[in-house]
Amino acid sequence: MTRPPLRLVATDLDGTVVRSDGSVSPRTRAAFEACRAAGVHVVAVTGRPPRWVTDLDDVFGPVTVVCANGALTYDLAEHRVVSARTIPAAVVLAAVAAVRAALPEVAAAMETLEGFRHEPAYVPKYDAKRNPVTGTLEELLAVDPGVVKLLLRAGDLPADAVLRAVRDAAGDIVEPTHSGMDGLVEVSARGTSKASALAALAGDLGIDASEVVAFGDMPNDLPMLRWAGRSYAMTGGHPDAVAAATALAPPCDDDGVARVVEQLLSERAGSPAP
Repeated sequence: MTRPPLRLVATDLDGTVVRSDGSVSPRTRAAFEACRAAGVHVVAVTGRPPRWVTDLDDVFGPVTVVCANGALTYDLAEHRVVSARTIPAAVVLAAVAAVRAALPEVAAAMETLEGFRHEPAYVPKYDAKRNPVTGTLEELLAVDPGVVKLLLRAGDLPADAVLRAVRDAAGDIVEPTHSGMDGLVEVSARGTSKASALAALAGDLGIDASEVVAFGDMPNDLPMLRWAGRSYAMTGGHPDAVAAATALAPPCDDDGVARVVEQLLSERAGSPAP
């Protein structure tokens, strides 16, 4: 059976193409440039907020990036939000109250259209690019800032355990997902995922899911890995990601995405990989 043509490469960032030292390798950059030269779209699909992708325009070019686990699409060329799915303030308050009934120690923070905001008890681990606003949830939401991602931290409890607790408590009104860090769960508007945003973006380009190859390494990548016609989990990634993908790529630090993309482009051109 003939495979559908490759028209779009969708990739997670951290642990997938961004290596453990924080860099994107020259080989990966070259593979993405080869995609663009061949007319194949390359899209970053990440949990990061926009301020943490603006320094990657030299990797992905002037494209639209899916940020905040699908809640935002962001134009790297014009540095502007193209679309957003926000969590209503009342839903944020209800979700946090429900989770605190099960995990009283939970502290909350929010990525919003107006910047990062957090309760005093929430201590950001990565704040170099933040000018956060602090206060109670009610104060932070008094003028709805457009919450695109709610962050819930419960000390150093295992991430999988916190995720189960948040899903049990509030999964009927919001969309919780893995953050990749112990104690931390990321929450989006109900129905929002990397897959929902990627599907909309691909649709705008006239690209079918069967023509997309996706790469990821963590549970927040699961919807995207399941939606794409072909998907690769990174060797060493979360077991759930490995189980959801159709194939396994070499590890991130070994240029796994670049190796697979090189092979796919060679097959697309009808020539053997180097």
